Amino acid sequence: MGDHTSKRLVSVTLDEGSIERGSADQEHERNIAIYDLIEENSFGLPGHDGGPYVLQMALHDAKLLLDIRDAEGRTLVTHILSLTPFRRILKDYFMVCESYYAAIRTATPAQIEAIDMGRRGLHNDGATLLAERLKGKVECDNDTARRLFTLVTALHWKG
Repeated sequence: MGDHTSKRLVSVTLDEGSIERGSADQEHERNIAIYDLIEENSFGLPGHDGGPYVLQMALHDAKLLLDIRDAEGRTLVTHILSLTPFRRILKDYFMVCESYYAAIRTATPAQIEAIDMGRRGLHNDGATLLAERLKGKVECDNDTARRLFTLVTALHWKG
């Protein structure tokens, strides 16, 4: 196993063709998720000492494409994950997010907190599912899975 610093992502991009421009809130959240992911992550490929890694995420035919490259830009592996198992979580997550964005303007702090707890719970469910789907393909810790799931949701935003 390489040293710990090599088991990480140094660049993450979302395929521009896959994403629609979101609201200002969504764009901000997407940028923060990418920034947080680059700042702190644990990401490796089983049986591969290399790294650091460059990741491009894209959507193609209702599937998630993870294009993983080395620092020089050479493709190491492309994983294609069906998003069918994520459908319910994503649908619920977006409904809760809409409620959350609406609540920020009108609701009491207690109502906003309750909605946000629901949102975080769904986010955790999505991250857990993503980590399970990546098992044997990508090694990442829980925080990294959470941030990657944020980007999966970013690819699904409809402007």
